[in-house]
Amino acid sequence: MTLQLRVYVPPHPLIQHWLGVARDADTPSVLFKSAMTELGRWLTYEAVREWLPTEELTVQTPLATCPATMINPTVPIAIVPILRAGLALLESAQTVLPLASIYHLGLVRNEETLEASCYLNKLPAQFPPGTRVLITEPMLATGGSIMMTMSELTKRGVDPALTRIISIVAAPPALQKLSAAYPGLVIYTATIDEGVNNQGFIVPGLGDAGDRTFGT
Repeated sequence: MTLQLRVYVPPHPLIQHWLGVARDADTPSVLFKSAMTELGRWLTYEAVREWLPTEELTVQTPLATCPATMINPTVPIAIVPILRAGLALLESAQTVLPLASIYHLGLVRNEETLEASCYLNKLPAQFPPGTRVLITEPMLATGGSIMMTMSELTKRGVDPALTRIISIVAAPPALQKLSAAYPGLVIYTATIDEGVNNQGFIVPGLGDAGDRTFGT
């Protein structure tokens, strides 16, 4: 079977509500940050469905024994926020995945060439086999940052088929690049917008997620 990039836009009313709050240019920074937290929580919840490793156990209730499905704590899980905007989704992702290890990756985009460069890399030299990786990146625009992230992860042993990306807004340029290079990848996003402008911003988008989250 040929692998194909899968992009899910969950039709959850809470996701749509907080997306509307985040899009509104009049939303103050403190409320924008709350919107990002809520979006991160619900998108992570959706993304880990049928992705988290489980094991079948038997537990003793106050009355009898019964089967139970539990998260397998021996399978490594990692969250990789792409700094700095990815930090806006990190706290809520950690709430859903409290056992996950956190590895920061700092990327900055040249505003003229739109090319990404790395200024901080806290990834391990090698990930254990079978590691599940969740990437938090609010904006999948031109694809430069996410493609660099995937390159850094895969050369450290990460399997794209075990990787999930959560984003708030995705655009065709990034999705097309990911589809060509990593067809086994799965993305959960609040919406897919029509495209990017000459400055590399998603339209209609929600502006600069990092600037609006941190008020700088």
